[in-house]
Amino acid sequence: MWYVIEGYDGNDVLAQRLAARPDHLARLTALRDAGRLLLAGPCPAIDAEDPGPAGFSGSVVIAEFESLDAARAWADADPYVAAGVYQRVEVRPFRKVLP
Repeated sequence: MWYVIEGYDGNDVLAQRLAARPDHLARLTALRDAGRLLLAGPCPAIDAEDPGPAGFSGSVVIAEFESLDAARAWADADPYVAAGVYQRVEVRPFRKVLP
């Protein structure tokens, strides 16, 4: 089943985000390569493609896991969690309708 994982950034964490980004992207690439990633990306903190020093308010990942517990375990092991980027993470089932 698909699950949406939403990570919400804390305040002033852009430096931690940038430092943890290679490891974060490596995990997403592994999901993509396994055919289990629908989409992933950050949410700019301001209305701009490149928010510069304003940074990001969080990220969204929609990926396939065997269960909600498996999705939560994957989310809990994210490098952004370990680096203190995310102040909270929410994981919910997702049903793709379109496209």
